[in-house]
Amino acid sequence: EMPETGTDKPGQHYYTPKFLISGVIGDTSGSETVHRKKWNFLALTVSRPGSLSLLLCPGTSLSRLSKNSASRVLLPDTRIIFTHLRTVDSRLRSSPLACVFHQLHSDVDKGDGSIKYILSGEGASSIFIIDENTGDIHATKRLDREEQAYYTLRAQALDRLTNKPVEPESEFVIKIQDINDNEPKFLDGPYTAGVPEMSPVGTSVVQVTATDADDPTYGNSARVVYSILQGQPYFSVEPKTGVIKTALPNMDREAKDQYLLVIQAKDMVGQNGGLSGTTSVTVTLTDVNDNPPRFPRRSYQYNVPESLPVASVVARIKAADADIGPNAEMEYRIVDGDGLGIFKISVDKDTQEGIITIQK
Repeated sequence: EMPETGTDKPGQHYYTPKFLISGVIGDTSGSETVHRKKWNFLALTVSRPGSLSLLLCPGTSLSRLSKNSASRVLLPDTRIIFTHLRTVDSRLRSSPLACVFHQLHSDVDKGDGSIKYILSGEGASSIFIIDENTGDIHATKRLDREEQAYYTLRAQALDRLTNKPVEPESEFVIKIQDINDNEPKFLDGPYTAGVPEMSPVGTSVVQVTATDADDPTYGNSARVVYSILQGQPYFSVEPKTGVIKTALPNMDREAKDQYLLVIQAKDMVGQNGGLSGTTSVTVTLTDVNDNPPRFPRRSYQYNVPESLPVASVVARIKAADADIGPNAEMEYRIVDGDGLGIFKISVDKDTQEGIITIQK
């Protein structure tokens, strides 16, 4: 079974690190079959509607394989497009060195060993090698599009005895076609943010952004959606934008002033099988002036001698305020009981106490 896609178009491919093959591969008119077996790496390519070509990579032992191959053969993460020289898709045999993924063949080659094939260009000998007798091209290591997206190679068929070309040199391009092998990453995380307490539902707090190194122009490998794993029901995140918003009204800083959120970014538009990354967001509720000052006692009583000089301190009283910062800075006034104006009250800026002194 392959993932349901709803399409069956030329060039469509499916990739999985484990795949169970059973039945007949190719058409039923004289094609060979593959024995039921699990393979390490497999790529399937639609060569025409209803027809698939097959690729198996290191660690497999291929018994038989359909001769009906597509003109495009995909390595995991790779599409190979050849030009000029006539190319014959290999029968994709396993190799102790690497996966055979394509074969060059010259019309002059009669199979008598008189022709040898050479390869030059980017990655020749180090990444790509060619069997000079058969024209089989091997990849010696896995190709990573994020390291290099294209390789330009040149191939030539030579007369083995004279070492002279039997055909003009041919150039072909190996295009690395993306697979989903990079998880989204929050490069700026972890995040810290603040939002006023008592903010209405839907108030924006902060935007988080994840980047995905996969190809954004191909498939859904780099299409990221966001979700909140920790922090509900107080906060939510916009799936497409990563904007975090308040989700509950009347969040009171005096009850709880800090929340730890965990945000996930998942590629493949959030579908099963997508890769994900997470980041933390610490949200602090900032204070608003929503608490009045309160005296801990309803009344105070002090006795002072009548001989107390002017400017002497009579008493120090303090009102408590659950707010903080400027919202907890006090101002005191005498509003009743001192018709003669004998006393005055001022504020100690350090302690926020009210200092009552004699002014007459």
